Amino acid sequence: MKIKLKHELLLLNLFNVILIFIVVFWPSNFIRIILGIPFILFFPGYTTISALYPTKDAISATHRFILSFALSIAIIPLILLLLNYTSWGIKTNPILYSVAAYVVIISGVAWIRRLRRSQIDRFKIEFNISIPMWKGFWKAGIANRIISIVLILAILGAIGILVYVTKMPDKSEKYTEFYILGIDGKTVDYPQSITLGETGKVIIGIINHEHAAMNYNVEVRINNLKNSETSITTVLDGAKWEDVIVFTPITVGINQKVEFLLYKSGEVSPNETLYLWVDVTQ
Repeated sequence: MKIKLKHELLLLNLFNVILIFIVVFWPSNFIRIILGIPFILFFPGYTTISALYPTKDAISATHRFILSFALSIAIIPLILLLLNYTSWGIKTNPILYSVAAYVVIISGVAWIRRLRRSQIDRFKIEFNISIPMWKGFWKAGIANRIISIVLILAILGAIGILVYVTKMPDKSEKYTEFYILGIDGKTVDYPQSITLGETGKVIIGIINHEHAAMNYNVEVRINNLKNSETSITTVLDGAKWEDVIVFTPITVGINQKVEFLLYKSGEVSPNETLYLWVDVTQ
């Protein structure tokens, strides 16, 4: 049976919509990982190749497939670089919407370029599916029968592994991400010089990978002296928490060490420590 897929760009954008819906309304599930991998590693490059080569004979199917991965790997860092210089910063939702917007726009360009070609020359996906009959299986040579059995077992094994991985509890490493951003939500513009009596402000971020809901405390120390403390309650597994943390130096001096210590609830030793160097002037 021969299958022709003329509107794969429309299907690809439908996957984008489904992924956005899942990430926004159902974030903690394995489906977003399954859709997210091609979304990042294949879709941007494939739409770009489709726009560059709208005809079926421009490049081979193998080259089209390989270049789709290669271009995606090149395009995603450029999108992240641009996001870093915006007010949105490098966060899950801005990345999701930016990549989806790129795919939609370039898909539109590819669609227009295809329409300008004749029906015969337009690129479309074609493949054959043949359903082997049981009688034909026994008529085939022994080598073909062995290959068929191995392929069937491999497919069943892959399905079994997928079911096992999704049903078994996650035993991967437990950890918490802890980071500092400038007040605009970017990895720049940290406070470097503060007048005595004024406050410094940064954004502290926590991402929970502990496989359970967690409570945290963030303590701020200046020159090893406690300056402030913030309690964060119920950060769900896989969830992210961000907020502005304020600190107020009490002495004048250059290169004062401002430390941010993250404590898991009930622990006396910090789980993570970050710091900045700040000049305090009169």
